Amino acid sequence: MDVYCVTAPAESFTCNAYLLTGERTALVDAGAYADVVDEIEAHTSDLDVVALTHQHGDHVAELPAVAEAFDPAVEAYADHSLRTNAIDDGDAIRLGDETFEVVYTPGHADDHVSFVSETTLFSGDVVVHDDGAFEYGSFGRTDMAGQSRDTLIESIERLLDRLPASVEHLYAGHGDAFHGDAFHGDVRDVVETALERARRREPKYPDE
Repeated sequence: MDVYCVTAPAESFTCNAYLLTGERTALVDAGAYADVVDEIEAHTSDLDVVALTHQHGDHVAELPAVAEAFDPAVEAYADHSLRTNAIDDGDAIRLGDETFEVVYTPGHADDHVSFVSETTLFSGDVVVHDDGAFEYGSFGRTDMAGQSRDTLIESIERLLDRLPASVEHLYAGHGDAFHGDAFHGDVRDVVETALERARRREPKYPDE
């Protein structure tokens, strides 16, 4: 299974949108990059499903364009006019060549979910490897209306409880992907580092 960040060329603000090729070609988040359809078409002519981590604008702005171009299933926790399938905590979904468990991870957004397989974590904005605020373990902002640091902490704890020891790859909504190894550390350690920073109430932004 290959994973491509199809919003990587964007010069304006967007999330990372990831294309997974394989048995069930999938897009994790649609992003806010106007050329995302062209980027997807550079790798595949078919898209079976879009799975949303949450519905902040930088994650869904281009969903209508993607839906029009490929007519995929759209799986999301919260209602959306283009949603074809509701997903909930504990559900299993097929993305690419792997089966992922849906883990409900609110705090940054009320509808936030993460996707966990035996090898890979798509964490959306709940946990990030590096995002300009922290390196090697950051977390989604919680300083805006409707967000909660306490809820985010509970979500990261839940994610750790459901994270297989075999997970090697972390694809977050912002920053770089992380691939664990003996030299760089492992995904669990990145998530645990994010949790400890969140518990210490470290501000992600100066005015938080």
